[in-house]
Amino acid sequence: MPTEPLSYQRYLPWKPWVEAGLWTALILANFLGNSLTTLIDLRRFGAGSAAWEPVVWEGTSALVWLLVLIPGLAWFTGRFPLYWHLWRQRLALYLAASMVMCLVHVLAMVGLRELAYRAMGGNYDFGSWPRGLGYEYLKDARDFAGAVVLMEGYRFLMRRWQGEASLPGSGVEEDGPAAGPAPRPERFLVRKLGREFLVAIDEVEWLQASGNYVNLHVRGRDYPLRSTLARVEEQLDPRRFARIHRSHVVALAQVVSIEPLDSGDARVHLKDGSVLPCSRRYRQALRERFDAQG
Repeated sequence: MPTEPLSYQRYLPWKPWVEAGLWTALILANFLGNSLTTLIDLRRFGAGSAAWEPVVWEGTSALVWLLVLIPGLAWFTGRFPLYWHLWRQRLALYLAASMVMCLVHVLAMVGLRELAYRAMGGNYDFGSWPRGLGYEYLKDARDFAGAVVLMEGYRFLMRRWQGEASLPGSGVEEDGPAAGPAPRPERFLVRKLGREFLVAIDEVEWLQASGNYVNLHVRGRDYPLRSTLARVEEQLDPRRFARIHRSHVVALAQVVSIEPLDSGDARVHLKDGSVLPCSRRYRQALRERFDAQG
């Protein structure tokens, strides 16, 4: 396994800014384009609307998308990712989410438009709500699907760049119930930008649950494994790994000290300088493991 710093690691501090910047640029470009074309159409057909009205219509919609819908959709798709083998089970959930998103979008932008019109000395009329909601849903459903595709495509590329782990032949990366007990693996297979390499179990310092993935921490890098922490823990040797928190499993050989806290929990200090949480539920068992070894 390569030991030089990965470009992905250097990208991480910039990742939130890049993502926010890309969505802002995309929504801003859409806002400017829609405002201009709407204004041209109004002038062509001789509508009596003022020049600022298309800007308010498109601007309020863009603002709701940027500040409310995109963050909400990012959370939703992260919590319930649309995996290919689960699309039938998730279809109804995504359909319901698109309807909720549309309702939030319409209510928020209508409220903002009413405030804007009031400030300009006018009165905003959304028109027939059933007809208006139906019309807006047709547009929002398209935008919802496009945003989902962009988010999932981006996450797929990030996982390939970061390196995605699996347990060869164990089936642990699959969702659903396990077929039965599997032999304890001695290595993980990591796929990274078209390359594959093996990571020995002894190189894994700790594991952390992260949504629908488990991050394997290896020499300062995280490799996501699509599974639950409980499923991965079942495959690990209990003499070498211990659960210390609902979202953390640690390699016992990496533990330097256990720092008790007044709350009853503890902090686990590792050789690489990392500090992991240890809940009171697992604290005593972890101490007993080390007392028995010492």
